[in-house]
Amino acid sequence: MERILTGDRVTGKLHLGHYAGSLKKRVELQHQMETFLLLADVQALTTHFEDPDLVRKHLRLVALDYLAAGIDPEKAVLCVQSLIPEIAELTVFYSMFVTVSSLRHNPTTKSEAEQRGYDDLYYGFLGYPVSQAADITFCKATLVPVGDDQIPHIEQTRKIVRRFNSLYRPVFEEPRALVGHSRA
Repeated sequence: MERILTGDRVTGKLHLGHYAGSLKKRVELQHQMETFLLLADVQALTTHFEDPDLVRKHLRLVALDYLAAGIDPEKAVLCVQSLIPEIAELTVFYSMFVTVSSLRHNPTTKSEAEQRGYDDLYYGFLGYPVSQAADITFCKATLVPVGDDQIPHIEQTRKIVRRFNSLYRPVFEEPRALVGHSRA
């Protein structure tokens, strides 16, 4: 059975667009695949680091939104990113062999930095694709539902997995993008 990882940065309450764009499909996928749903509170700090209390509040609200939308905790594993030390550990290991240049050239990162008016990037923001690779691999996900904008992150994850497997030993499968099921 395929294993998927999807989720949300907990930067605010979810809305109808989230439901139509991804939540409805996640509810269906939980019955077809082994499903992990990540409440990405650490990644929310990449753009909301000045207000961690707001991130904590949104963590609860997003979790409630998942349940209200039909996510079944008996079918899907809900994960709080900050409570999984392996994600932080993998992020550190992966960051040792990902170049700053490759992160700066990631089109999704560049686009979001421009939208937010960031001239000087914090490492947490720039390293988001590395953190996302750790999210995907900690649970050994084989598929990641994404929108087109997230494909560069999945490609970065695939490169990281190849590098890790070649340096150490084959541990992780290269995940594939399940396009059209965006991670909101």
